[in-house]
Amino acid sequence: MSDVIDIHTHVISSDSERYPFAPLGGKQSDWSRARPTSAAALLAAMDEAGVAKSAVVQASTAYGFDNSYLADCVAAHPERFTGVFCIDMFAPDAGAEFKRWTQAGLTGMRLFTTGSTSPGQADWLADERTFPVWELAEAASLPVCLQMRPEGVPDLLKLLARFRKVPIVLDHMARPALSDGPPYRAAQWLFDLAAHPNVFLKLTSRTIEQAGTGSSTPEAFFPKLVATFGADRIAWGSNFPAHAGPMSHLLEDAQKSLSSLSEADRAHIFSGTARRLYPALVSRRMEKADA
Repeated sequence: MSDVIDIHTHVISSDSERYPFAPLGGKQSDWSRARPTSAAALLAAMDEAGVAKSAVVQASTAYGFDNSYLADCVAAHPERFTGVFCIDMFAPDAGAEFKRWTQAGLTGMRLFTTGSTSPGQADWLADERTFPVWELAEAASLPVCLQMRPEGVPDLLKLLARFRKVPIVLDHMARPALSDGPPYRAAQWLFDLAAHPNVFLKLTSRTIEQAGTGSSTPEAFFPKLVATFGADRIAWGSNFPAHAGPMSHLLEDAQKSLSSLSEADRAHIFSGTARRLYPALVSRRMEKADA
């Protein structure tokens, strides 16, 4: 098995009595209905694709803030998974919930401010009432994934001015428009974020597809992205099964699209940055390989 690490997968249980659905916005996502993927099914997909480990992200559009199935999957397969939980940042017990899920072995947090069941950009990202939880994340050096749109960048900049040590990972790279092609003026806001050293980019299957639309090509976009951010701040995530697989095809598409990069840069994107963000995913075999 290779050392490829996927930092964006999801799991959905077939046991809706033990793990009841409670999607954000009250509407379950179409993908979680059509492609429910258990931990066992995810592991099978990973094995078939040659993916060693995964950061499994809470399926907010299925389970909302109840991370129980995610935590159970990580506990059952700690050698292959770590987990990224979601909480209600405005709940009176938000701090306690943060501690609950980190103590359960989850090593990342995700804030869901937009998505399939919440298509607009929420306006609460930089609300001061959320700062106590951000402070907990900063103290724990816990990466925070942001599911956001470009409209949320002003709020992101407010957070970056206050929390300069929290690793902030932009899901789908915050959905930049790339179809205008080089020099990618429509995505200049994204390149500008490279000035903040705690900003990381999650390069997903969505990004792979967008890089080849309109006047954009992967050979033009990805070298520019790496030259701006550095490959050690970019990590690959399949978004499987929200992004229809099989996972092996999603990985092959990503590897083909990034083939113009150096071997060292690809190593960062497909495993090195993931290990930096989620030390729980470092295996003994990986450690020996680095020695």
